[in-house]
Amino acid sequence: MTSVNPCSPEIPKARLEIEGMNAYSAPLEGRRKLLRLDFNENTIGPSPKVIEAIRNITSEEIAVYPEYKGLRKAFANNLNASLSLGSIVPNQIAIFNGVDAAIHSIFYAYGDRGKIFLTTTPTFGYYNPCANMQGMKIIEIPYEGRNFNFPLNQISLSLRNLKPKILIICNPNNPTGTSLEARRIVQLAQESPQTLIVIDELYEAFLGDSIIPIVNFDQTPNLIVLRSLSKTSGLAGLRIGFAIGHPEVIDRISRVTGPYDINSFAVTAAFAALGDQAYIDTYVAEVLKARSWIKKELSKEKIHHHLNSGNYFLLWPDQNPIAIEEHLKTSGILVRNMKNKHLIDGSLRVSIGTTDQMKLFLDMYKKAAKLLH
Repeated sequence: MTSVNPCSPEIPKARLEIEGMNAYSAPLEGRRKLLRLDFNENTIGPSPKVIEAIRNITSEEIAVYPEYKGLRKAFANNLNASLSLGSIVPNQIAIFNGVDAAIHSIFYAYGDRGKIFLTTTPTFGYYNPCANMQGMKIIEIPYEGRNFNFPLNQISLSLRNLKPKILIICNPNNPTGTSLEARRIVQLAQESPQTLIVIDELYEAFLGDSIIPIVNFDQTPNLIVLRSLSKTSGLAGLRIGFAIGHPEVIDRISRVTGPYDINSFAVTAAFAALGDQAYIDTYVAEVLKARSWIKKELSKEKIHHHLNSGNYFLLWPDQNPIAIEEHLKTSGILVRNMKNKHLIDGSLRVSIGTTDQMKLFLDMYKKAAKLLH
């Protein structure tokens, strides 16, 4: 039995919002050397040019603080290569230690106690903790029907009547794959200038309908777009994320970040990844090919699933989802259990990698289902 010293000092109390919340956590340990179909990462690793660039980092680059100006320009050039009109410039870009840090900074700069944060459900789980940290009131609008359609009417109505401080749309949405047309997003921003509208485009490469080619940040300064090098470029372990928006908004969210949040290894890797777009395009094409294959096979096998946009799908086993998840793990395959997630409880989310990886997954899944029947 542990005794308590009556004279021991009282533990300092955090802010009220922090004392009342649970930390966002994800099962990230013990995932090496397994087929990682649980966090929608690149499943084959980064370009060989990234590995080469990291190996060639000099001692001086390690000894000095990192520089970011050139990376903003490189990312702008990468975006502009796909634009037919207009261009993105470096002062419209902020760099973060992963998009999670960008989301946190947006709430830190623009969130406020008692103000409304509007979002959809189910969606990425880190939005709500960031809103909770600022003491915001959270309103979640559910996706609609069996196909998880975007609740456009309800979102539009909430924007008009509630005038939320922040709206986040994950497009395509993780985990449902639901998407909203880029032109409609721009219209929402034009109709709701009082709301900061954040578009999480981490999976846009697997959708092909970004707002960046059509947005004018001078006309809709209340729009911010988030991008990452985790899902396509294979840099999840190095944490590189970007926010693109009006320079004044980018300035505000940059004020609440540390001066050297992104380390030199990540910067070096990002330069190399952005310089090998062909590698990224090849990987995305392979995932899209695998997506078509697995969708056809799941339908043929009459396995209950939902697959739309993105590099992931939802699957509802006839057997216990936890037992299926554990059996797959013993077979060397990780998937993500959606237990207690609104509308999708009882499902597993499966990331899409290469066609060979999807063939291995389906084979192991059918064996697990047969064994547990």
